[in-house]
Amino acid sequence: MKRMSWFNVTSLTLGFAFLYLPMIILVIYSFNASKLVTVWAGFSTRWYGELVQNEAFLDAAWVTIKVAVMSSTLATVLGTMAAYVLVRGGRFLGRTLFSGMIYAPLVMPEVITGLSLLLLFIGIGLDRGVLTIVLAHTTFSMCYVSVVVSSRLVTFDRSLEEAALDLGCSGWDAFRLVTLPIIAPAVISGWLLAFTLSLDDLVIASFTSGPSATTLPIKIFSAVRLGVSPEINALSTIMIAIVTVGVITASLVTKRNATRAEADTRAAERAQA
Repeated sequence: MKRMSWFNVTSLTLGFAFLYLPMIILVIYSFNASKLVTVWAGFSTRWYGELVQNEAFLDAAWVTIKVAVMSSTLATVLGTMAAYVLVRGGRFLGRTLFSGMIYAPLVMPEVITGLSLLLLFIGIGLDRGVLTIVLAHTTFSMCYVSVVVSSRLVTFDRSLEEAALDLGCSGWDAFRLVTLPIIAPAVISGWLLAFTLSLDDLVIASFTSGPSATTLPIKIFSAVRLGVSPEINALSTIMIAIVTVGVITASLVTKRNATRAEADTRAAERAQA
């Protein structure tokens, strides 16, 4: 095994320290008994209890989850449809314009997207709230879903669809029973990506939200402008814990599936032998 040089080890150490050391410090100070986040006054879980009783943060978290679920679901449906049209539609009038409109949010600055959507909602007289945030998040996240699903459809074996059609399936049945189950991992990945983008968005939501609907990133940003409180550290620690558990769970499931697939392959080889 080739040993890593001191330069590579030093670079990795500094890189990981730059990425994760602030998070570790944040987690440690979330258990600080003092109101001052920079002064350690002993171990305490006080701020977690106060966070649970903070109605403003709880309402913002509920709005964020609700918006993320609705926008990611709508973006997945529309993004999958757009990907199917782009990959299977062949050449049609307006294809270049259609594809450009689909992929434009990928390179469009979020400030421009948020401002244009704000002017649109004002122009049509739509009050800003949960609906406007959902529409805005759907607009910029469906392009990511389209890219993910398109990459899977490009490598899809169309002979499977043709076989289903030859066996009497309609076009919709072939898509529902054959195509969709095969591209389901890409569709699920697109949904998770859109869900994550919606949870993390601040700029576009700040333009399209109203007094009746405030997302968690906006709430945290507003609170930080007045000074970092231990409650924000506690909230950030909970979010880090959720992400960590999710990543570990996904890794274990992937490893288990790979091990099972390898065992099935070996069993099939032994059966043939």
